[in-house]
Amino acid sequence: MMTKVTTHQAEEDARNDNILIYLDGRIVPKAQATVSVYDSGFMLGDGVWEGLRLYDGKWAFLDQHLDRLFEAAKAIDLDIGLDRNGVISALLETQKANGMTTDAHARMMVTRGVKTRPFQHPSLSQQGPTFVIIMEHSRPKTPRPITLATVPHMRGLPMTQDPKLNSHSKLNCILACIAAQKAGADEALMLDVHGFVNTTNACNFFIVKQGAVWTSTGDYCMNGITRQKVIDLCRANDIPVLERNFSLVDTYSADEAFLTGTFGAQTPVSQIDGRTIGGGEPGPVTARLRALYKDLVARS
Repeated sequence: MMTKVTTHQAEEDARNDNILIYLDGRIVPKAQATVSVYDSGFMLGDGVWEGLRLYDGKWAFLDQHLDRLFEAAKAIDLDIGLDRNGVISALLETQKANGMTTDAHARMMVTRGVKTRPFQHPSLSQQGPTFVIIMEHSRPKTPRPITLATVPHMRGLPMTQDPKLNSHSKLNCILACIAAQKAGADEALMLDVHGFVNTTNACNFFIVKQGAVWTSTGDYCMNGITRQKVIDLCRANDIPVLERNFSLVDTYSADEAFLTGTFGAQTPVSQIDGRTIGGGEPGPVTARLRALYKDLVARS
C-alpha cells in the first residue's frame, strides 16, 4: 500500500515550533496566537485568505496575490482594516520577526471579526476584522506523484458559493478530499456542474495530450495565479495550450497530468481513478513547465 501524500506536503522543520505570528497588529508566539470562539471565521467560516511563497527574499507575484485578496474581501463586503501598503508592511514585519529569507509560506487570513452574539447575521460582527498571518519555513516534499479519485462533490455555480473565492468556508473541498481518501487516492478530482473535469479539492488541474496542455475553461475553478502563469508560459514558449471543456475519457488517456498551486507550483499526477497516466512519472512537458516557472519566479 502506498504511503499517503498531499499537495501541501513539506519537509519537517523544527524551526516551525517557535514561529511568530501576526495577529491584529501584534507579533506573538505561536502558542499565544488565538482568536475568540465568537470570531466570525471560527463560528461561520466568514472570511477570506491568501497564500504566498517566499523565494530568495522575494514574495512571488505579490501584486497579483494582493489583488485577489482585496477583490475577495470586497466581494463579501469585508473591510480588511488595512490598505494595500498596510498589508505589505504586516507581511514584511512578520517575515523579519521570523528571520525568513526563502522557502517560506505565508497564509493571510481575514475574518469579519468577533461577534456580539453567536448567530449568522453579519451586523453582529461589530468589533472590526481579525487579521492573521501564519508564516512557516516550508520546503515542498512530495516523495511521489499524486494520485486522484473522481468524487461526486462539485465546484459549483457562482450563485451558491463562488469557486473563485478563497473563502474560509472550505467544507465542500474537505468533503471531496475525504471521499477521495476513502477511495484510496491522495486527493480529489472534482467535476463542474456539466460533468466536465474541473479542478482538485486544493489545486488547479492540467493534462497533456500529444504535446498540448489542456485545462478547464476556468468558469468553475479558483482563479489560480499559478494556473494563469502556466498558461502564460505556454503561450510565450510555443507550447499549445487550450482552456476547454473535457471529460474523464479525455483525462484517462492523457500523456501527463499535473496540478498547479502557490505552495507546490507544479505537482505531477501519476494515477486517476486507478488508471495510470502516461508512464506514471513526471513527463517532459511537466518538467519543461517546472523549469520555465522556476526561471519566471527568479526573474520576477
